[in-house]
Amino acid sequence: MLRGQLNDALKTAMLGKDTRTVATVRLILAALKDRDIAARPRGLSDGIPDEEILQMLQSMIKQRRESIVLYEQGGRLELAEQEAEEITVIERFLPRQMTADEVEAAIGSVIADLGATGIKDMGRIMAALKERYAGRMDFARASAAVKARLGAA
Repeated sequence: MLRGQLNDALKTAMLGKDTRTVATVRLILAALKDRDIAARPRGLSDGIPDEEILQMLQSMIKQRRESIVLYEQGGRLELAEQEAEEITVIERFLPRQMTADEVEAAIGSVIADLGATGIKDMGRIMAALKERYAGRMDFARASAAVKARLGAA
């Protein structure tokens, strides 16, 4: 499903002469092709599933956010702006992100489902969150929230 959306977006952007979108979608498709090739030994000859594509898109956004900080520190505002534009394009392909309240509720639900009691359960909780909410949750922020909740328990 996501592959089709990416290819359609590339065609539309090319017809509309939207150079930023064309360049960004081409970057996404190149990264996707690399991941597909790497997945072949795992028996995924048709390519990686949508959940892994969503994770890839989130990691691309994270990389760009880190780059923006570095570019701004270095006084390269035009490059920071370019990275921000790429984030906007990438976010088009992600499902709606969960609000902070929804993330807290999801964390509480997973902790209750797993019967987690302490920080030693952190790995199981994060794995369950990634399985249930791939592409919809910022897992770096979720990790901090899980730590805070388990530390308080």
